[in-house]
Amino acid sequence: MTLTASRRRPPGPPFWAAPKLLWKLGRDRLGLMSSAADAFGDAARIAIGPKVLFFFNHPNHAKHVLADNPDNYHKGVGLAQAKRALGDGLLTSEGDLWRKQRRVIQPVFQPKRIARQADVVAEEAGRFVDLLRSQVGRGPVDIAGAATGLTLGVLGRTLLDADLGGLGDVGGSFEAMQDQAMFEMVTMSAVPMWVPLPHQVRFRRARRHLQTVVNELVDARGGRLDGDDALSRLIQSTNAEPDAAVGQRRLRDELITLCLAGHETTASTLSWTFHLIDENPAVWERLRAEALSVLGERQPTFDDLHRLRYTSTVIEEAMRLYPPVWMLSRIPQKADTIGGYDVPAGVDVLICPYTLHRNPEFWPEPERFRPERFDKDSPASRPRYAYIPFGAGPRFCVGNNLGMMEAAFVVAMVARELRLAKVPGYRVVPEPMLSLRVRGGLPMTVHEA
Repeated sequence: MTLTASRRRPPGPPFWAAPKLLWKLGRDRLGLMSSAADAFGDAARIAIGPKVLFFFNHPNHAKHVLADNPDNYHKGVGLAQAKRALGDGLLTSEGDLWRKQRRVIQPVFQPKRIARQADVVAEEAGRFVDLLRSQVGRGPVDIAGAATGLTLGVLGRTLLDADLGGLGDVGGSFEAMQDQAMFEMVTMSAVPMWVPLPHQVRFRRARRHLQTVVNELVDARGGRLDGDDALSRLIQSTNAEPDAAVGQRRLRDELITLCLAGHETTASTLSWTFHLIDENPAVWERLRAEALSVLGERQPTFDDLHRLRYTSTVIEEAMRLYPPVWMLSRIPQKADTIGGYDVPAGVDVLICPYTLHRNPEFWPEPERFRPERFDKDSPASRPRYAYIPFGAGPRFCVGNNLGMMEAAFVVAMVARELRLAKVPGYRVVPEPMLSLRVRGGLPMTVHEA
C-alpha cells in the first residue's frame, strides 16, 4: 500500500470480527498486530466494539506521529490506563509535567556521566558471569531472571548510587507492577482496584513494598543531595513541591517508573539476545573471537564499545526482532492526516516496532536473524524510522546509551567464557508486556566455552 492512498479511511477487519479481535487484544497482541500488517499492509483501522484503533506500519508514519508532530499525540491505549498502576512518572506523564521530569532526569544520562559508569557496569557484568559460571554442569538457570537481577544491580549503582540488593524482592515487586499495568491496559481500567483478584492483591502488596524501598533510599541518603545521580536530583525536585504529600507521591511514581523502565528493557534484550545466539552457533563463535581479540582476559572499558562492533550488531539485530519497546500508542488531540488517511481526534493510533521491524519492504528475510544488517561498513539504504527499538522523537528512551553499553559488556563477557544452551524442548514465547519479555523465563544450561 502506498503512502498516498486514495481512500481517506484505512481498510480493516469487518465489524463482525470484533469478538475475535477482542480476544486477541487480551491474549495475542503480537498476533493481532502481525495479522493486521499481513492483511492490510501499512495502515489498518481496527474496530473492537466502541474502541477504534488506527494501526500504522510505515517509517514515514512513525516519523510523523513520533517526531514531526509529537505535541498533537499524547500517550494512548495502554499507558493512559497504566497510570492507575504506575502513577505520573516519566513513562506516562504528559505536557509540562513530562517536560519538567525530563529536564530533571536528562543530565543523569549525559554521555560523559555514562562513560564514567563503565567500570561499574563491567563489575556487575563480571558478577553475572561468575553467577553463571557457578552453574556449569548443573541444572538450568533462568537467564531472564538472572538478567533482571543484573540490570537492577546496574541501575541501582549507576543511577541511584545505591545497592538495591538488600531491599527485599525488588524485582518481584516491579514484575507485579508491570502485570497490573498490563491488566489496566487490556481491561481499559474497567475493574476497580479494590477487587481482590490475585494479581491486584499482589500489586497492592508490591506498591507498599516499593514505597518502603523509596523511603529507605531517601533515609539512607541522609539529606546529602549534592550528587549527580537520579535519586539526588529527584529528591531535590520533589522537595520543591508546595504540598509535601504531592512531592512524596511524585518521588515514588518517578522512581518506580525509572527503575521499572530502566531495568526491564535491558533484561528483556539480554534474554532475547542469548536465545538467538543459542539458535545461531556461528554467531557465538564470532562473538567469542571478537571478545578475545578486543578484551583478552580483562574487563571492558568505555573505549572498548566502538571496538566491539560485531557484538553491537548482534544486539541491534536482536532488538529488531524483539524490540524492548514493542508498541507505541498515541491519541491525537486534534484531527490529523497520516499517510493520506484521515485520523479523528481522540482515537488510538498505534505504531508497532515489532511489525515495523519486520516490514519486508525494508527488511529482506525479515524473520531471519542476520546481525550483518547493522554492519557499519555496509550501511543499508532503509529509512531512519524503519528501526525504532527505543522509540523516536522527543520521547526517545533517555537511557538508551546506558542500556546498549550494559548489553554489549554482558554479551561480550559471557561469550568469551561461556556457552548458554536452551533446555531441549523448551518453547520460547514472547510476552508483550510493558516490554517484550520471554514468557515464563528462559531456562538455559551453562557450559564452558
